[in-house]
Amino acid sequence: MSANKIESFSIIGIAVRTCNSDIQQLTQDMQGLWGRFMAENIAGMIPNKLDDNIYCVYTDYEGDYTEPYTALLGCKVATLDLTPEMQVANLIGKNFIGGSYNKYLAQGNLMEGAVFKKWQEIWSMDLKRAYTADFEVYGVKAQNIADAEVEIFIGVLE
Repeated sequence: MSANKIESFSIIGIAVRTCNSDIQQLTQDMQGLWGRFMAENIAGMIPNKLDDNIYCVYTDYEGDYTEPYTALLGCKVATLDLTPEMQVANLIGKNFIGGSYNKYLAQGNLMEGAVFKKWQEIWSMDLKRAYTADFEVYGVKAQNIADAEVEIFIGVLE
């Protein structure tokens, strides 16, 4: 698989610190993150969005995928300027360096774990991962929850 070159980008959104080694806690953390994102219309609070896609970025890894990391759920933006309202809502902004990324496609019912199943496949692969940032892109094809397509980008060493 040839890696895609991704340019540096910035995300504003909400975050949670979690870990894959405790699936029950991971599920609770991610459901809580997505629940808050949707219930509080976080995407609607973010100015200077570059598109309407929702990004879930995994970063600040303490080691490999079995160690704690930060999940940041938000939108790609032109600038990290936070308004006072955004600060009150505890939104954060983060820059990500570009690099080489392998692209995978998760397909199926989002409520039945289509994305998690693809991650389980990725974890079993022999990849030379960078562990700087990995991310999912929820675009137009992810809007049909029962038959969604979600792009997953895994940072790899060159």
